[in-house]
Amino acid sequence: MADQTDEQTETETPKTSLVRTLAEHLWFPLFFMTGFLVCYLLPFHSPSPHQVPVAVAGPAAVQVSQALEHAMPGAFDIEQVADGNAAREQVLDRDVIAAFVPDSAHPMLYLTKANGYMLESVLTKAFTPFAAGHPLATTDLAPTAPGDTMGTGLFYLILVWNIPGYIVVMMLQRAVSLSRRAKVLVLLGWGVFASIVAFYVGLAMDVVPNDPAAIGIAFLLVEGIALTAFGLVPFAKQFFPGVAMGLFILLSMPSSGGAIPIQMVPGFFRALHPFMPMGNAIEAMRGLFYFDGVGMTRPMLVLGAWVLLGAALIGGHALWQRHKAKAVEPDGAAEPPIEDPIIEMPEPTAIPAGARGFSGPEPMMVGTVQAHDGNPVPGAAVTVLNHRGRQLVRTTTDHDGRYAVTGLPEDFVDLVASAPGKAPMVRRTVVSEGSPRRQDFVLG
Repeated sequence: MADQTDEQTETETPKTSLVRTLAEHLWFPLFFMTGFLVCYLLPFHSPSPHQVPVAVAGPAAVQVSQALEHAMPGAFDIEQVADGNAAREQVLDRDVIAAFVPDSAHPMLYLTKANGYMLESVLTKAFTPFAAGHPLATTDLAPTAPGDTMGTGLFYLILVWNIPGYIVVMMLQRAVSLSRRAKVLVLLGWGVFASIVAFYVGLAMDVVPNDPAAIGIAFLLVEGIALTAFGLVPFAKQFFPGVAMGLFILLSMPSSGGAIPIQMVPGFFRALHPFMPMGNAIEAMRGLFYFDGVGMTRPMLVLGAWVLLGAALIGGHALWQRHKAKAVEPDGAAEPPIEDPIIEMPEPTAIPAGARGFSGPEPMMVGTVQAHDGNPVPGAAVTVLNHRGRQLVRTTTDHDGRYAVTGLPEDFVDLVASAPGKAPMVRRTVVSEGSPRRQDFVLG
């Protein structure tokens, strides 16, 4: 009976281990697949207008509104204005997307390609029946740049400032030799570089008009994403890739109104549009390029709020970590190393101590093990444990009694030094990136 139980245990353990291993390594691709189905296929597979604001001149607005509501329920919000000039001004002031002037001889539809080519075609088709048999003339009040014939070029330029900000943060997680301050400076430098270079490349392709003020908007977008993503790392921990990519790719892109006009996506993404950084950057740049600065204030404030959020997350964690370092609480919570399924993040590893010509990773913990007489203790074991007592890495000292390890979590760790015939010694210390921590031992 005991043998049978042992056999069952032996066969069940590998299954449990396999399930856990698969869950740990496949959660991110499963999350990303689900995200694309929900956040891209769902809103983009059959775009249709939702409450598109349109001004209609004269008393015919009531009839037009009733007819459109019957033909396309909920598609348009009709606003009556006095005349054609008032209708035109409503469009230029960004109060409405389009304006219709039902003149009996020369019906006119005012449009803005800057708000999306797809909306232009939908509006033309919807208002043609109200032209009373006359050709419906259209006037584009905000034509896009010559190199942006479909009105989506700005969206693809914005992607250059949107996605790499997160990727830079992800790559910097491997740079254990850089301090938090150095990494923030790198992110600021990246924002300057990316904003300037991408703008002038877009300008050379005629994707955007020549207004360098867009560089400032781009910088706010890059930093809002990069600093917030960097600030999320210690809180999201191993789920950081899912959290950051969920925010800045899966949710931000469909709600941006860049590829598909925001008035043509489901309500959930329309509700996100006023708050996500990418959509606000697009709105600010459209106002700058095509509407003489109208409607830029709110998007700029939102982008600034994202930058402040990132700074608050980074600064808050720095203060919290400094408080922990002073307190040296024995039961402080340790942060596991970030495990990114796309880029392999550093793991606790023993490295050569002081080897000349060594070009591997920078050490995060160094030290020596000596005897009471001051002589080095070669071959002494140095074990690094987290706060739960789990072994992170184990190494042995070289002939000079030196050791070095890297890839440790930025938190409290316990180091145990032991050697045959000598009493072991335990030390607790705080690990931080930017400079190696030193911990020496004297064994008796």
